[in-house]
Amino acid sequence: MDIQSYTEKNSKAIDMWVGNGWCWGIPISHEIFVKAQNGEWKVVLTPIKSVPKEWFAPYYKESKLNGVKLLGLASGGGQQMPVFAALGADCTILDYSDKQLESEKIVSEREGYKINIVKADMTKRLPFGDNNFDVIFHPVSNCYVEDVYHVWNECYRVLKPGGILIAGMGNSVGYLFNDDYGDENNQLFVVNKFPVNPINDPEWRDKHSDLDDALEFSHTLEEQIGGQLKAGFILTDLYEDLDSGSLLSQKYNFSEYICTRAVKPRLSRGELVK
Repeated sequence: MDIQSYTEKNSKAIDMWVGNGWCWGIPISHEIFVKAQNGEWKVVLTPIKSVPKEWFAPYYKESKLNGVKLLGLASGGGQQMPVFAALGADCTILDYSDKQLESEKIVSEREGYKINIVKADMTKRLPFGDNNFDVIFHPVSNCYVEDVYHVWNECYRVLKPGGILIAGMGNSVGYLFNDDYGDENNQLFVVNKFPVNPINDPEWRDKHSDLDDALEFSHTLEEQIGGQLKAGFILTDLYEDLDSGSLLSQKYNFSEYICTRAVKPRLSRGELVK
């Protein structure tokens, strides 16, 4: 299985999820949009905790993001981008799911704002110039790609110096177990080993060969946080979050997600080393 085939499969699986009412594919209401215009808003990278508003500083001024060039990276679904648009941001959404992008179009037409909608595969070079965005908002989605180092390097490239990367990611521990929700007796059993990579593991791939089942990859903290640092980012903050439905989170109170705020320095990497 090559990169092209697995990303195509994942995009089609997500389209099916959205069609079946997936929670991350339900567009926000008009009422939520209006509240955001009036300064009452929140966005999430992960299931429960809201992203701190101070993470958008210094671009967040007087409860607005006026004129801020913001990229929603694999952030389709009509949930976060409409909020940022209501705050005055100049939004671009990149996703590989037609249904997720369709939701973005529906909300933008309903509320009358402009958004640049781009269908693209983030395993490839992003279709943007260098130093283009002030903020990248990247919810949990790199579990669907094999090489996260590429994603962080591309984020670094397209952000302006001083720009902010706000990202959510799984810590991959859930992949060890039989199922996030346990068996019929609410029991968890360790049945898998790391790394989880369906490209290199035919047995794992066969388990998830159904049309509506996406192929996912485990990633280490070295890849996730270390990858951002290797790309050149400076990590400024992070927090953890639970999963709203999994047994691992709800029974054992284990945080399955990490959210990070990182900044592209104004100095070059060479100047920072000196």
